[in-house]
Amino acid sequence: QVQLVESGGGLVQAGGSLRLSCAASGIGSIFSVTVMGWYRQTPGKPRDLVAALTSGGSTNYADSVKGRFTISRDNAKNTVYLQMNSLKPEDTAVYYCNAVLQTRGGSKYDYWGQGTQVTVSS
Repeated sequence: QVQLVESGGGLVQAGGSLRLSCAASGIGSIFSVTVMGWYRQTPGKPRDLVAALTSGGSTNYADSVKGRFTISRDNAKNTVYLQMNSLKPEDTAVYYCNAVLQTRGGSKYDYWGQGTQVTVSS
C-alpha cells in the first residue's frame, strides 16, 4: 500500500522559512516514481500546483513561488522536500504532497498525502 507522509508544516512569521518533507513508502518494485510535487489549497479554492520534480530532474514552479521555494528529492529515500523561504501571508494554506507512480506496463497512478498546514503570520 503506497503512503505519502508529510511533515514540517507549522506557524511562521512573514519572511521566515519552513521545510516540508514527504516520504513515500510501499512503492516496492511494481512502481517507478515519475513525478513528485507539492500542491496547496485554501478554503473554497481549488488545489494548485506549487512545485513539481520529475524523475529526470525537471522542475516546475508556480509563478508566485519562483525564487523563494525550492523542491528537491532524495531518490534513495523516496522523499521529496520543499524549502520555503521568504514566506508571505498569502502562502498560508494546507500543503499536499503528490506522487505520480507508473507501472512497467505504463499505467499511472496518483497518490496524495494527508496535508500539512502552513500558516504565515504578518
